[in-house]
Amino acid sequence: MENNKQSKIFVTMTDKHMSGWGMADGKINKLIFECDSWEEAEIVEQNAINQGSMKYINTSRKKPYYSPSRYYVQTKTKEDYESWYKRNHFRK
Repeated sequence: MENNKQSKIFVTMTDKHMSGWGMADGKINKLIFECDSWEEAEIVEQNAINQGSMKYINTSRKKPYYSPSRYYVQTKTKEDYESWYKRNHFRK
């Protein structure tokens, strides 16, 4: 089966400051950023490193699955978090 739709790249991370309370009460807060290219994924990945509260940052062609009993998962796009897709946004 041929897939004409361009594949997404996913950058995942754990938000250590937002885990365990609020919407993630008793859970690990996971963010999944959808990217249109490897270059865009590298920008999001570097912003996650520079942001300071993210850990376990990974990049993959396959959207990961996290059990809802253990994780509060948020999938983000450029429309949600535009600044995360701008090079050096969190650079100090």
